[in-house]
Amino acid sequence: MNFVAWLIVACEIAFWVVIIAGLSVRYLFRKPKLGLVLLALTPIVDLILFIITGVDLYNGAKATTAHAIAAVYIGVSIAYGKSMIDWADQRFRYYVAKQTEAKPIKRYGLEYARNYLKGFIRHIIAYIIGALLLLGMIYLINDASRTEALVGVLKIWALVLGIDLIITASYFIWPKAQSERSQQKIW
Repeated sequence: MNFVAWLIVACEIAFWVVIIAGLSVRYLFRKPKLGLVLLALTPIVDLILFIITGVDLYNGAKATTAHAIAAVYIGVSIAYGKSMIDWADQRFRYYVAKQTEAKPIKRYGLEYARNYLKGFIRHIIAYIIGALLLLGMIYLINDASRTEALVGVLKIWALVLGIDLIITASYFIWPKAQSERSQQKIW
């Protein structure tokens, strides 16, 4: 595994460490401002990844799938970052801080489909950001033999986006029903 691939793994770990640290400081140590500062560090992780990936390519490295995944990671992190932090915040408040008002909502039917559609829209935003980064790298490198991996990942991601569109549409056609078990209260 090359340096950029390890960097992506390190950035993903750092992303969640910063979130958990921010939430812990915010709710367990009751320091909301410090917790917010820690949560605000998450874009710094993306910036570090972007700079190191760019420098690696600028210095003549052949673009690999890891370089492409760095662009995907950045797009996903920007598009989903706030919603991922909100998701983690709600679960932390409910499961760790024991705040019952933060209990996650279970969605079914049209409400579930609409919520999934919001996620699909975020996926489109992530794709646009990631694709722009990939196309920017392809343009700057300007050597098809060095950018094959970037084009390949862009094509696969477009296919995944198409599949996600089909899944999104399916939830409107065949709404997710509440199971009998989830309707019953288990004591």
